[in-house]
Amino acid sequence: MPEKERIGSRGAVVVQTVADILERELYTLIEVWFRRVEKVPDLARIKLTHDERTGHLPHLMQDVINRLRLDAGTEVSISTAAAGHGDLRRKQGYTVAMMIEESRLLQVSIFTTLHQNVKQLEFIGVLPDVVTIADEVDAQLKEQMLPFTAADATNPNGSNKKPRI
Repeated sequence: MPEKERIGSRGAVVVQTVADILERELYTLIEVWFRRVEKVPDLARIKLTHDERTGHLPHLMQDVINRLRLDAGTEVSISTAAAGHGDLRRKQGYTVAMMIEESRLLQVSIFTTLHQNVKQLEFIGVLPDVVTIADEVDAQLKEQMLPFTAADATNPNGSNKKPRI
């Protein structure tokens, strides 16, 4: 989408959509998220490399960005990246609560990124885009939970670990 200019007190300011800003700031957003996650004791106790912890985010964020660029009313496809991420995290020892916390921190990081770029935001679409972001991240979380619920169905003792034989 072409950038627009808005005249401010200090001259012309380039105005971008929410999707454009998230795309431009993707790797900064991921680093902000990573630092937040590393400060949460429950999440940090699962020892993962930087790539193991963040490798899923470019795919999930691309799904968010793509959804923001869809015309209103367009049918949305299910995030295959989210389901794969949920299965991986379950195998890494995450709990449902930990997955929810990761997702919450992603939303906080997204909205913090937008706030830090507020002067470049095209305001007319901000509130609908915030709703879309929340809906997409929550839909991704639902997909991430499916491997956990499937594991619970096959392992009625409630543990995420495989039963000992």
